[in-house]
Amino acid sequence: MKIKGIKHIFFDLDHTLWDFDKNSALTFEKIFEVHKLQLRASDFLKAYEPINLNYWKLYREEKIDKMSLRYKRLKDSFDAVDYKIEDAIINQLSSDYITYLTTYNHLFDGAIELLDYLHQHYDLHIITNGFEEAQQRKMDNSNISKYFKTITNSESAGVKKPNPKIFNYALQTSNALPEQSVMIGDNYEADILGAIDVGLDVILFNYHNFNAEPHIKQVSKLKDLKKYL
Repeated sequence: MKIKGIKHIFFDLDHTLWDFDKNSALTFEKIFEVHKLQLRASDFLKAYEPINLNYWKLYREEKIDKMSLRYKRLKDSFDAVDYKIEDAIINQLSSDYITYLTTYNHLFDGAIELLDYLHQHYDLHIITNGFEEAQQRKMDNSNISKYFKTITNSESAGVKKPNPKIFNYALQTSNALPEQSVMIGDNYEADILGAIDVGLDVILFNYHNFNAEPHIKQVSKLKDLKKYL
């Protein structure tokens, strides 16, 4: 059933349009090769992915800063797989990860087709907690910047989702009213609950198929958003 009265669509970027997991895995394969680490990236990733998610939660909650996030998620992951590595190399890997990450630009299936369709009918925007210097490069290199009228990131807003201030900042920047807006994202806490708190409609991109509350509109494939928009 189509949502009525919507003029503005706010998208999360990572894990919603931009396939973070795939691009991140390719990046680790690359930097492990560059630094000649005797460790399979696939083994590392099994430890890294839940550790990274936890550190991003701490970052959203303002409990750690950006530099701590970048270093500690790697340090804890190497410790988890019992791989001895010097701090200097961890710091270099952290820097190289950000550099190489934006050279891989896989989007979720159907992303371009969806954006082609939506931008004819709505004003499209991005709200992201990702690092400012990386997010713009991701969008430019994956050829999706042209679809979006505004891009709000946590560094420009001064706070992170789900803080209501970032949503209000995005609404103000885009001259959008909450009742005319919908937020689409994968993170239940940051994207969905955060947007609901400021009066936006929401659609959960539930590609990981976790059990969300049944009253929340959700899709597991981007193309299915067309049934709502």
